[in-house]
Amino acid sequence: MADVNSLEKAVEALDPSALAEFRRWFAEFDAAAWDRQLEADATAGKLDALLAEAEDDYQNQPHRRL
Repeated sequence: MADVNSLEKAVEALDPSALAEFRRWFAEFDAAAWDRQLEADATAGKLDALLAEAEDDYQNQPHRRL
């Protein structure tokens, strides 16, 4: 596996068109990784305390009619 310095140099060497394509690809890659981690954390119950806090906040606020 390439080390980070090699990756940095390769990215720096990209022409503007290739850099734009790489940015698009990386944004999609990063978003998918975030989604996988969030799903894993939710499945493992790591977000349960936050959900309970949000539900409590919601239940204890006066509700406004729109």
